Amino acid sequence: MNHFYSAVPLMLALAASSLFVGQAAAQNPTHAVTPTITEYDVDPAWPQRPETISGAGWVSGLAVDDKDQVWFFRKGPDPVQVYSASGEFVRSWGKDRFLNPHQLRIGPDGNIWVADFGLHVVQKFTPEGELLQTLGVRGEKGDDELHFNMPTDMVITPKGDIFVTDGYGNRRIVHFDKDGKFVKAWGSYGTEPGKFVLPHAIQLDSKGLLYVADRNSARIQIFTQEGELVDQWSNLIMPWGISINKKDEVWVCGSSPHWWVRDGKAPEYKDQLFMRFNTDGRVQQVWSIPLGDIGENKDKPDVSRLKPGEAVGVHCIAQDSQGNLYVGDIYGERAQKFVPVTQRAPAKSK
Repeated sequence: MNHFYSAVPLMLALAASSLFVGQAAAQNPTHAVTPTITEYDVDPAWPQRPETISGAGWVSGLAVDDKDQVWFFRKGPDPVQVYSASGEFVRSWGKDRFLNPHQLRIGPDGNIWVADFGLHVVQKFTPEGELLQTLGVRGEKGDDELHFNMPTDMVITPKGDIFVTDGYGNRRIVHFDKDGKFVKAWGSYGTEPGKFVLPHAIQLDSKGLLYVADRNSARIQIFTQEGELVDQWSNLIMPWGISINKKDEVWVCGSSPHWWVRDGKAPEYKDQLFMRFNTDGRVQQVWSIPLGDIGENKDKPDVSRLKPGEAVGVHCIAQDSQGNLYVGDIYGERAQKFVPVTQRAPAKSK
């Protein structure tokens, strides 16, 4: 029997079937012609750091000012660095003035606030680096109206009131008036609502509510300025950094939820995750980037292994007026810009 001729009908049937499937796919594509998903592409050329400015150290704090200039705070020789949205270097200051930089925020008046958990202080500077105000006692930790114990973040209201996450040591929120006078404090260690495992970051929405990233318990707690608990969002993300833009979009960076300590180990990151919420707690967007490879010792990272768009330890996040996202990475020791993409050019035919 000639197997070639017996196979011809089958081959013709398969060809006809493939043609039909191809026509059906063309008429009913399996992808959205106009995507409903916003992707983010890294800008590998951002920022253009001068050779005279160090690129070493954690980028643990980051904020965007009203000119869309990006400020970040790093644990390195040049702690405060400022770049334009297009990447041009603007200025740097703070050399030899900080011990453990943790977070940077911009007040309503344009002044720069930083939290240094190694020095146990929160400080206000002019944009040029002139010290204006210090909360806490430099180099002294405590749990009273005058001291912090490793503060992590701060937010300033339009009236000038200051709320500090006194985080690593005291697990409380501390309220000061615009002159730096103690008003009140609330919170203590615990997993019950209103208590904290680690209040790591804090932000304010347009209604004046305070959003606290209680990192190690994988939740965000929302309070009034009097300390009354309004809501909590749990089991969604390990919230390392939080940012709220003028549209009241709540951006949070971190990793997917996990027990902070398991089998005697603290696996800080298993991925690099970003979520956008509305102020009711509804998730509006989820986005992730690859977890990079920096070698086995995160305290001595080999950052040369990292590719653009990867990170190891996303710690802070901010958005500019054009919708670009800026992310600070501690173990990857860099800040990166991610540009929103809602449309791409069609693939070229070969």
